[in-house]
Amino acid sequence: MGFDPVRAEVRFGCGLSPKILAPNSVAAVIERLSGPDRVSEQYPISRYENMSGEVSQIRNLASRVRQAKRRGQDVSKLLKTQQGLKQALRFRTLIWMKQSLLRCVWTEDGFRERLVHFWYDHFSAPGKTLLTRNLVAPYIESAIRPHLTGKFGDLLLACVTHPHMLDYLDQTPSMGPASDAAVKRRLRGQSAGLNENLAREILELHTMGVSSAYSQGDVRQLAELLTGLTGNATKGFRYLPKRAEPGSEIIMQRIYGADGGLSDIENAMQDIAMEPATAVHISRKLAVHFITDLPSPSLVNAMSARYLETQGDLLRTYTAMLEHPDAWFEGRANYKRPVAFITSAMRALAVSEEIFDDWGRQLFYTNLAKPLQLMGQEWLRPGGPDGWEEEDGHWMSPQGLAARLQWSLAVPSVLVDSLPDPRRFVTSALGTSARPQTVYAVNAAQTRREGLALALMSPEFQRH
Repeated sequence: MGFDPVRAEVRFGCGLSPKILAPNSVAAVIERLSGPDRVSEQYPISRYENMSGEVSQIRNLASRVRQAKRRGQDVSKLLKTQQGLKQALRFRTLIWMKQSLLRCVWTEDGFRERLVHFWYDHFSAPGKTLLTRNLVAPYIESAIRPHLTGKFGDLLLACVTHPHMLDYLDQTPSMGPASDAAVKRRLRGQSAGLNENLAREILELHTMGVSSAYSQGDVRQLAELLTGLTGNATKGFRYLPKRAEPGSEIIMQRIYGADGGLSDIENAMQDIAMEPATAVHISRKLAVHFITDLPSPSLVNAMSARYLETQGDLLRTYTAMLEHPDAWFEGRANYKRPVAFITSAMRALAVSEEIFDDWGRQLFYTNLAKPLQLMGQEWLRPGGPDGWEEEDGHWMSPQGLAARLQWSLAVPSVLVDSLPDPRRFVTSALGTSARPQTVYAVNAAQTRREGLALALMSPEFQRH
């Protein structure tokens, strides 16, 4: 099979839209992806580095509250101010969710939005505290989105040295056992330890994969190399030489540490990014996410070969995936995750930005955030650094299906001024994949509400 516009929008994009033309070739998909990121300007989300002032204000208030309590002072006014700032940040998080959904609804470059979701899943960092959990969207905006079409090594470095990731994987307090900082802390009777979390996840999740030929020794040596990396939402990224383990480290039979400082870490990330195991791991994950849980060896081999030939060029690796005939089989394979289901439904309904003008926190929560939780995919909050499950079976639970049905019956009428005619909607939303029995059931529905729900819950719409 070859390229098909409907499959391009459904399998590799955000779904069919009655307002936006599908791309007509692989070249068109790649051209859109390599062009300007217009939709991020249309629906902006704050970058992480622009949140430092707001986060500092919240943390400073928390410190003032603790100090006032120790002195026995009244803290009611401080608590009220602090709560107001936290509520404002939580509401901004809902606005960022809305902006992200609208990007999927109105983009002409659906592949880009799907890649953003894929790479956040790959470099998952949902945050450890109530405060940092509200900074995931800015992390994505600053660390992931700018590097979608560059070299994987640069994306890797941007993510694993980002303050949000460093905080989430406990890298900030890590220090080399023989470093100046560790020695001084032990002399004062304080603990000073090496944390291997970031190093382990780099090798196990981000690059080579769990079953690859690295050892616990490689994890330990990489963890020592990474000492010195620190950062948080208020001060940003920093490299502190006094926390770094002195001397050289041997990782995957390569020696690092001769130059000292951040450059050794940068070199190590680029080298690990070009390991053949990394090429296969990244290629297989992309194929599984976009195409099928069991991609063909031919497809994965073609992608990993292109990756290695081009020094980890992601744009050309995506091109290898899209050019391969196994990417375009008829039918639909992967079951949509909840976020993909809701965004493709909103796109099919052509939900306008104006519909959200009068929404408060409760409406965002009731109609979007809470349903995603019930479907099993809380917005930007996977259970850990390994991200969301890819296997179809995980998303086909009775509770998840019931939540999808409830959303399909109740929420579309809130998202548009007037529900479309289901007889036209089933064609525009499903395209050529609409089965006769689905069209018949939708046409026979008693109400528009029921007809739309039947189309959205059809097997064709539920899969990519």
